Amino acid sequence: MPRYRITIEYDGTGFVGWQEQASGPTVQAAIADAIYKFSGERVAVKGAGRTDSGVHALGQVAHFDLSKEWEPFRIQEAANFHLKPHPIAVVSCSPTSPDFDARFDVLSRRYLYRILSRRARPALDQQRVWWVPTRLDVDRMHAAAQSILGLHDFTTFRASLCQAKSPRKTLDALRVSQVGEEVHIEAVARSFLHNQVRSMVGSLKLVGDGKWPPAEMKAALLAADRSRCGPVAPACGLYLVEVTYPSLN
Repeated sequence: MPRYRITIEYDGTGFVGWQEQASGPTVQAAIADAIYKFSGERVAVKGAGRTDSGVHALGQVAHFDLSKEWEPFRIQEAANFHLKPHPIAVVSCSPTSPDFDARFDVLSRRYLYRILSRRARPALDQQRVWWVPTRLDVDRMHAAAQSILGLHDFTTFRASLCQAKSPRKTLDALRVSQVGEEVHIEAVARSFLHNQVRSMVGSLKLVGDGKWPPAEMKAALLAADRSRCGPVAPACGLYLVEVTYPSLN
């Protein structure tokens, strides 16, 4: 049975998340419905990351199986036609090995968080950035971010309902930079705990506006106590940017 790998871009504003559920529209269900409309097959679309309600993606990856071979370009074109008017686009499609798994074969996931740091509210990006109407100290934020890199117990930055078996994760990169009027926070790891990126961003914001010294970021991490986390950043500023795999996939 042929297996296909797709890369997907979407605006998560109107969805209750990636994962199909009864509580509202999901990205996974919309893609499965689009595939059914052109192929006549109900398929399981398995994604690399289960993004939450309101979280966006520039490079989500998923795989699915069809009973017969299709030209990848035809799959991409047909899926995009039937995805309208959802804000979802299949940006690439390719055949892949039958044992490829979009979730479990991941080498790394890269997320971007956008903070608009200016007095004026956003007119065009209201659901795509976190608006903070004050200037943030990016250098202090970046210094604090470097203190929590590596393998740690990330209980402090973990949602109370997180279903991961262990709070121990390896954070490969956490970079904070100024890009015009925006503060960009980039996080890279093989996997993340539920709400980990948004929890880290919310705490870094406290460093940026002077409410926390940079050293408090490491102290909060080592406490392994959820109550030491800053307010969780809103979902609207978070993007799944890239998922990487071994070259054979």
